[in-house]
Amino acid sequence: MEALRKEAFYTIDDIYALPDGERAELIDGQIYYMAPPSRTHQGLSMFLSSAILAHIREKGGDCEVYAAPFAVFLNDDEVNYVEPDISVICDTSKLDEKGCHGAPDWVIEIVSPSSRSMDYFTKLFKYRTAGVREYWVVDPHRKTVTVYQFEQDQMNEYAFGESVPVGIYEGFSITVS
Repeated sequence: MEALRKEAFYTIDDIYALPDGERAELIDGQIYYMAPPSRTHQGLSMFLSSAILAHIREKGGDCEVYAAPFAVFLNDDEVNYVEPDISVICDTSKLDEKGCHGAPDWVIEIVSPSSRSMDYFTKLFKYRTAGVREYWVVDPHRKTVTVYQFEQDQMNEYAFGESVPVGIYEGFSITVS
């Protein structure tokens, strides 16, 4: 009789045990290694983070904005750990020095060639079921922003250069170019 091969199952301890400089995410006990971001990716991240932070400060809001690498313990369990490109957290009781424990209100992922299926499928499902209110997939290759507003069960796609309304902030929009 042949023994069944056991699939490897990882926890957050395995993420913290990675060599310095090596980045990975953990989804349902499976490790997904991350490639370093491109210059375009970093430029989009800085632009979006700055626009969001400026809006929050201008309006005197309580939400906080974090760019990757920033730890999100998505389900506050031992088998899910992600580093969204941008996380906006309005319930600051979820925050401590290690990161965010639970779902951010708004997550933005910037697609790279190696992250395409992860951003459009795997993370879409995880963010929705974890309680993220709004999820943006910014795709520099396609020059689109796909917006999922989970509370309204809506999905809209915008081209770069179009004004993209932010669902969690009334009257706020961003033009990605």
